[in-house]
Amino acid sequence: MLYYAKRILRLSATPYAIASGCAIGAFASFTPLIGFHIVIAVALAWIIRGNLIAAIFGTAVGNPLTFPLIWASTYELGHVILRGEQAVAPPPLGRHFLEGSIENLSPIIKTMSIGSLPLGFLASLIVYAVVYKSVTAYQANRRHRLQGRRAAKGPAARKSARSQA
Repeated sequence: MLYYAKRILRLSATPYAIASGCAIGAFASFTPLIGFHIVIAVALAWIIRGNLIAAIFGTAVGNPLTFPLIWASTYELGHVILRGEQAVAPPPLGRHFLEGSIENLSPIIKTMSIGSLPLGFLASLIVYAVVYKSVTAYQANRRHRLQGRRAAKGPAARKSARSQA
């Protein structure tokens, strides 16, 4: 995860573009459309002019460790929002789940889709705030370091570098 954080901080774009890309990626991870998270994130990031690479990195919010929690919470919230309208019990995980037909899974996917909207929005707000502040601080620190290096060289060093070129 530290690798992803460093890669995101080093992207060359505005803090808004990077943060919005990551936020959209996090939002897409909450949808039950497994296998399409990156496609959804890139399409939405392109629409809002977010960074496309950051959107791909943002989909890392959904991973094998977080998916069980995401799926359970989106199903439960969707069930609450629908007020029990979709009173279908979630199927047991394992072999029987994989043998289910699309007709059997349709009410579950609908419930999870509805529950994923508010949870994905909340996750995207949190990710946006954290990434925006981090990127802003990183870019300001980098600018300050570069200005310090230029000042350390001094005018004489710059003048001799120009005359050698």
